[in-house]
Amino acid sequence: MEDEAPVIYGLEFQARSLCAQAAETDSIRFLVGTQSLGPENQVHYIDFDDENNLINKTVFLHREGEIWNISASTFDSSLFATCYNKTSDNRSELKGALWQLPGGSNPPSPAGEDNSSAHPHLGLLCYLDTEEHADVKSVLWHPSGDSQPVVGLCQDRIVTWDVDTASSAAKVVSSTSIEGRGHPRLTSGKWNPHHNCHQIATANDTSVKGWDLRTMSQVFHIESAHSQLVRDLDFNPNKQYYLVTCGDDCRVKFWDTRKVTEPLKVLSEHSHWVWSVCYNHFHDQLVLTSSSDSRVVLNSVVSLSSEPYGHLVDRDDDDDGDEDSLQDGPQEPPKDGVIATYEEHEDSVYAVGWSSADPWTFASLSYDGRLVINRVPRSEKYKILL
Repeated sequence: MEDEAPVIYGLEFQARSLCAQAAETDSIRFLVGTQSLGPENQVHYIDFDDENNLINKTVFLHREGEIWNISASTFDSSLFATCYNKTSDNRSELKGALWQLPGGSNPPSPAGEDNSSAHPHLGLLCYLDTEEHADVKSVLWHPSGDSQPVVGLCQDRIVTWDVDTASSAAKVVSSTSIEGRGHPRLTSGKWNPHHNCHQIATANDTSVKGWDLRTMSQVFHIESAHSQLVRDLDFNPNKQYYLVTCGDDCRVKFWDTRKVTEPLKVLSEHSHWVWSVCYNHFHDQLVLTSSSDSRVVLNSVVSLSSEPYGHLVDRDDDDDGDEDSLQDGPQEPPKDGVIATYEEHEDSVYAVGWSSADPWTFASLSYDGRLVINRVPRSEKYKILL
């Protein structure tokens, strides 16, 4: 049984930001933001036809600067946020804004001519002002899938906005500076889907900290999580205290936030900085990583998953004497290890993400503008399902 071939799509400009259309659960869709030094950047709306193994794309013009981060709304498939570089008065700042796809959740069909004049502009919903002129590194949407406040990770603070989509306005609700030795700067963060969604985790240089948004108190601190800069982190969707991190030390580490002195497991599959790590939304033994070594690695970390022994199958009483059942004997438990290594990229792979509609499909993006859509190998898929 052969696996489907990867599908490759090339962007016109360099790019480093990718996200799945989180609120879309029926179709496999991704958003990609470009990082061109020119005046006009682009957001590519990618619709993947898995039956025919084809990509349908629509390109929108992003009227602001080069896009450093993109994140999709969890409650409205037409909304997303970008963090972009804005230069004015010889000063460069990372700004944030909320955008709406033209046509709502059903954007217009691709233009006949593939040139910039034929591309429609995105609809600006509102800017995300910080009041302190701090760089907006990333925007986190509430994981519950409703219009809760939006959180922004800025240079040295966590900002919360109350967004009113009807009036196209975002009001700062809170802005809390992060204290620490050497004025640590936030590099990335994720919303914790557990604990009633009241917590987030942030990467501060080489450490990772958890915060309770109700009181802005620190709930855990992984000091020196990596020997070099922490690039990304993600929460296990099924086990509330489990967290994975990656960084410039070429390592991927798994943690229990109740006991942070030592990692539960360390992976060393990459030979350069690890930029992105993410759990599969449904099958938490599947973990994706991407790196500056131009590779994407799919790992099985079943020992730390919610199903460490695989599916537990109950035998019926009337099967007790079945000869085949007796011959089967005890099943060997699944083992950790690399499932597949993907090498379709030729440049640093800055982002990787799972589809929100299909748990077996994921996309990766390298700096040269190459987007690759891949799938979990069928043998591993059936091993998990059966």
